[in-house]
Amino acid sequence: MSGGRSVAVVAVTHAPAESLPAFLESLQSATDEQVDVVLAHQGPLSETVRAAVDDRRVRLVDATDCGYGRAVNLGVYDTTEEFVAIASPEIVWAPGALDALLAATERWPSGAAFGPLIHTVQGGVYPSARAVPSLRNGIGHALFGWWWPGNPWTRAYRQEPEAPQERTTGWLVGTCLLIRRDAFDEVGGFDADRLVYLEDLDLGERFVKAGWRNVYVPSAEVRGTVRQAQADPATLAADQHRSVWSYLSRRYSGWRWLPVRVALRVGIGVRAALAKRISRLTRGPASDRHS
Repeated sequence: MSGGRSVAVVAVTHAPAESLPAFLESLQSATDEQVDVVLAHQGPLSETVRAAVDDRRVRLVDATDCGYGRAVNLGVYDTTEEFVAIASPEIVWAPGALDALLAATERWPSGAAFGPLIHTVQGGVYPSARAVPSLRNGIGHALFGWWWPGNPWTRAYRQEPEAPQERTTGWLVGTCLLIRRDAFDEVGGFDADRLVYLEDLDLGERFVKAGWRNVYVPSAEVRGTVRQAQADPATLAADQHRSVWSYLSRRYSGWRWLPVRVALRVGIGVRAALAKRISRLTRGPASDRHS
């Protein structure tokens, strides 16, 4: 039991949203609390989304023409609850999972974000509690992770040697996060100008800089249900590498870091060019594909 905590759930949805009924159904057994469910919907409404709104205590927020970070912010700011779970509609909740996350907030009063153990579609455990990448680990992961997933830099970055135990971490993958609303408001939510793929890393970093903690809670479990459709490799590569450069150029700003930025820019450009021709490089390690 979560002790009467007020909680909302925000999910960004797109048509046709075929996984949404299973997501909402599993949510009913994930907590004993009354949950305020907000769908930040992008694009035309599908019958699945209409049915969800008609049959359950679910409401829509129009997030058309918004990036993911801005869409989440719209959903979160449409609620007034003390805690908000930001979750992909392509997961199912294990019984009691949301209550387990809520219980962890009492053990960690300085916690801003709480992440569950995520099971992949294939049945493995996705490394969702990660270290903030250092230059060494980030470069090693980028160079070797797509063909040598067991390399030491990738393992250090994804903290895979760690046993599944409750602990603080550098950041949590945004597939499913319970956030403390006060902390989210304090740091300004997701960076709405950030491109896709790194919003969760950026948010986790800003939580820590503001004096909060990111907490991994493996007693709470969710499972991915959908294998992500592969976008056009060239488009996907361009988006991913543009996001990486946006993040790194801000992180290593100022004249002192100019040589590093130049080297990173060249490296990212080379990797992006290769990724257009090698789809496996774009997809990354198998264990990085969790839904």
